[in-house]
Amino acid sequence: MNLQLILEKSARDHSHLCPRQILGARMGLAGLSALGFDSASDKKRLLVIVETDGCFADGISAATNCAVGHRTLRVEDYGKAAATFVDTQTNRAVRIAPALDVRERAYQYAPEESRHYFAQMKAYQIMPDDVMFTVTEVQLAAALEAILSRPGIRVNCGVCGEEIMNEREVKQHGLTLCRACAGSAYYHPAQYEIQFDAQPISVSL
Repeated sequence: MNLQLILEKSARDHSHLCPRQILGARMGLAGLSALGFDSASDKKRLLVIVETDGCFADGISAATNCAVGHRTLRVEDYGKAAATFVDTQTNRAVRIAPALDVRERAYQYAPEESRHYFAQMKAYQIMPDDVMFTVTEVQLAAALEAILSRPGIRVNCGVCGEEIMNEREVKQHGLTLCRACAGSAYYHPAQYEIQFDAQPISVSL
């Protein structure tokens, strides 16, 4: 797995290259290595759960070939540049996070660069994994089967009527509900107050 080719792919998809993409790409490679994968998975064996979106997630996707559209990349937005890598055949999972002082350590690997952005750009490509990351064996809080679900399962919400895929429905008071109707929506309907012009309208016939 060639880091430069991965970074080129990430930059092409993202329109530029930045330190967080490099961090994500390196973390993706570290995750593959920690689980014993010799190359990026193309058979949906690898599941990656990233803890933030944006540039960092693009770097991980470029390194692992995991993507939201393939249902092999999930975002649990904790606002952290960390990710958990799961072997779906063995259920083994490792969470990888940057070393707490990774930005400060970057200067040791790019001493000629005083600007922190460019020091990170250079250093993140060459820092050893054990200096750059912490790797922790973890267990998922939910069963892997519940996270992945089964293909082709569809039901309709008993309140709004919208289709629910991937076993994401909620059973409540004997009803099958979507999560929004069950009370855990991330949105609320906008409240519109419509005012009409009270002046009379004359019409000529």
